[in-house]
Amino acid sequence: MSPFLAGVIAATLFAYSVAALLALWRVLRGPAVQDRILALDLIYGIGMLIALVIGLRYRSSVYFEAALIIAVFGYVSSTAMAKFLLRGEVIE
Repeated sequence: MSPFLAGVIAATLFAYSVAALLALWRVLRGPAVQDRILALDLIYGIGMLIALVIGLRYRSSVYFEAALIIAVFGYVSSTAMAKFLLRGEVIE
């Protein structure tokens, strides 16, 4: 791997880590429940992106599969939380 690509990957992971910490701050201090749920959804997306970048770094397909699983869990949990906020129950 070229030194330029290694530096770009390190910078990208650092930027994603800062974004995840800011989203975590919003989860902990959010003024409304909707803000907290949106921040959790953002954390899922950032986790997926981190897994993809690490997969590029180590040239392993396992990380890409993990990113797919993170994306599916993020979608399902966001849908369940939205339904809970609208109706007060998840399973009818």
